[in-house]
Amino acid sequence: MLNLTQSLQGIIAKNMFLFAAIVENKAHQMNIAVWRKTLKTKDAVYGSLRILKTKENAHFMGEIKMNKDEKYKARLDMMRDYTYKWQPENYDDPSKPILKITKSSMMSYLWCSKKYDFGYIQRLPQDQTEAMRKGTVLHNHREAFFDDFDIKKASEMNNSEIMEYCTGLMPVDEYFDISLNVAAFEAQRFIEAQSEDKTDEYLPIINEEMFDCEVTIKADTNPKHVLSRDYVVHLQGIIDRVFMENGGLIPFEYKTGAWKDSKTSDMRKEMAFYQLMIENSPDEVLEKHGLTKDMKVTHWGWYYPASNYVFAEKVKKVSMTSVLKAIAKIIWSYENNEFPTSFFFKTCSQYCSYFGICEGAQQDTWL
Repeated sequence: MLNLTQSLQGIIAKNMFLFAAIVENKAHQMNIAVWRKTLKTKDAVYGSLRILKTKENAHFMGEIKMNKDEKYKARLDMMRDYTYKWQPENYDDPSKPILKITKSSMMSYLWCSKKYDFGYIQRLPQDQTEAMRKGTVLHNHREAFFDDFDIKKASEMNNSEIMEYCTGLMPVDEYFDISLNVAAFEAQRFIEAQSEDKTDEYLPIINEEMFDCEVTIKADTNPKHVLSRDYVVHLQGIIDRVFMENGGLIPFEYKTGAWKDSKTSDMRKEMAFYQLMIENSPDEVLEKHGLTKDMKVTHWGWYYPASNYVFAEKVKKVSMTSVLKAIAKIIWSYENNEFPTSFFFKTCSQYCSYFGICEGAQQDTWL
């Protein structure tokens, strides 16, 4: 885990003379890549034709010769339609969709179930904030960085050239200061991988890829919010990055905001959601992404370049338990049609797009 767990402060300190030389003296000489890429079209299948799961067709993909893309499509076609506008009373009807849950929707619910209701069920529009735009732009930059990083080319460079190469893969825009931190981090990570003869582990094996799976949530998963029955729900999401080190999978998030220790619990939930998707994906979905069932998530981590903060750790079972309980609580809210507000004036007024229409906010503000 050396490549991902070493503190970024140490990384930059060890190479500051190289970094400063590039930024101050060679900025005009850098071969800056100007990205004009848009988000890749992800392989996602939402066809109208659905194949019901029966014993007769459960193994049909093994009986018909298909390539991995065809198997992937067929497996998704076998999954139920899904929606946020879910009606639990229709659950037993196979022609009706089941509940869709993404990492974003789960985290929105945990932040405030009324915000979840506004955004995912009522589908009320919200303005794009600067934080949203920044996150999208920098996500695109990092996806492109790993797509274009050339291991063979970098292996022929000295340390200074590697630093300059990584910087040159970053676009010059209003977020260039953050991109420079990422460049320093990635350059040092490659230098260390090279020194340990592990450059084959440098690039992520998953780079912004869509995952789909279905999981069963038992009625008693959350003792405080017991369900009327067991439910199968559809999990979907794009995983930022997954690295492999020493045979273990490491989901890794690159964030755009400032780090606060109070974010640790939420970050662990996000990582556990990724683990849940990976480890419950059917073989065809895993094969599409070059994974197999015997590959397990052993660690996870995150990096906040704006704060020069990087962290990685072994997976925590308690975080997975928290995610399963959170999903059960979401289902409970649908069963009982209860999506109450979690109002805190300072937080809601600054960060919630629905502040102006939230009854809870208006009551607490003016009473």
